[in-house]
Amino acid sequence: MLSFVLLRLLCGSILLLSISAQAQNYLGFDRNDYPGDANLNVLHRTFSYSGYWLNNPPGTKANTWTGKRQELQSAGFGFLVLFNGRLYKELKHDAAGIGQLDGQAAASAARREGFPANTIIFLDIEEGGRMLAEQKAYIYAWVDAISAAGFRAGVYCSGIPAKEGKTSVITAEDIRENAGGRDIRFWVTNDACPPSPGCAISATQPSQSGLDFADLWQFAQSPRRKDFAAQCHNYNHDGNCYPPGIDPASHLHVDINTALSADPSHGRGK
Repeated sequence: MLSFVLLRLLCGSILLLSISAQAQNYLGFDRNDYPGDANLNVLHRTFSYSGYWLNNPPGTKANTWTGKRQELQSAGFGFLVLFNGRLYKELKHDAAGIGQLDGQAAASAARREGFPANTIIFLDIEEGGRMLAEQKAYIYAWVDAISAAGFRAGVYCSGIPAKEGKTSVITAEDIRENAGGRDIRFWVTNDACPPSPGCAISATQPSQSGLDFADLWQFAQSPRRKDFAAQCHNYNHDGNCYPPGIDPASHLHVDINTALSADPSHGRGK
């Protein structure tokens, strides 16, 4: 991207200079369990923003992030606001209706947690490949409900090509191409090395995920996924990714993301 600077010379003429500027990247973390108030300062030495679940994260029966927005903001974090979406098996009947209700629930939870209007809420889509008709009906109904409630919608989904016969499909592209003009922000995951640097504090950009429209890129997951990240050799010996200053004995492992903003969901408010 080019920025332009006007320099007024002593003689009164104006010189237009073109300066090439590389966008700054910001690292953030997400995890299913809240890391604890005592760990926020050391995490903020590395990370600019934190994931923030509005409902129970995948595979859990409780949400330990509830009520922790102020602690995170006071520690200097921006936000990645997340809502755990439904699996395909839950969408056999009235997928669009379920999507609308879940979108309304996500918006209500965001308000309770103090997130301002226009915060971007990301729908966590755990299943990859081409989205089936029921999944698409659910996703787009959720997006519409979020927008109608005064928030902005995003999706967290796979950016890894999935085999489909003799071709392949990338979930993020599939959702984007069928969105019908909806404004959706994309947080893609691709933890395969390459393009991922693995469990590293790296100056990567979202576009290096392989998708130039990605707003965020999750390039490391804990635990390391052997089916995708087998060539990533810089994880801890237990298979997890630990940030600087965190003792692996604490089991405070994280997923690592890169974005072009220190507050990707714009959830801090003014």
